[in-house]
Amino acid sequence: MSIAQRRFFGEITALTDKHVIVSTTTGKTFTGTLVGINPDNLSLCLAEAKDEEGRSLHRVFLNGNVVAQILSVEKPFDVRALADRLEKVFPTMVKLYEDKGFIWVMDKVKVTEKGVVEGSGPAAERVQKVYDQFISEAKG
Repeated sequence: MSIAQRRFFGEITALTDKHVIVSTTTGKTFTGTLVGINPDNLSLCLAEAKDEEGRSLHRVFLNGNVVAQILSVEKPFDVRALADRLEKVFPTMVKLYEDKGFIWVMDKVKVTEKGVVEGSGPAAERVQKVYDQFISEAKG
């Protein structure tokens, strides 16, 4: 797989659990939360979706052959920028797993777009503070 393909799939994967608008080749439009994607054929699953007429649908499964556009409603979390910020506080102790959407700090603290998800103690508390400040600045 080429670098461009990996980046493309990374971008699509970053939309998981985000609100999107999907247009189909049949002219239909759905909005909802992207909860699943098949990278082989770009088939999608939207949760708590609405169609263009405003009907609520618990789940919508779209075959990749009919997906014309996927529009991101919210900006994906910038895990690379967070890793850069953490690297300033914890030099040489930050490992970024961008394709998986997480960062390891000091090989014992795991942080995602939701904050610290593994680890405890002073290091985890410091990572959480850096994360909180990062999120605060991103929103402001």
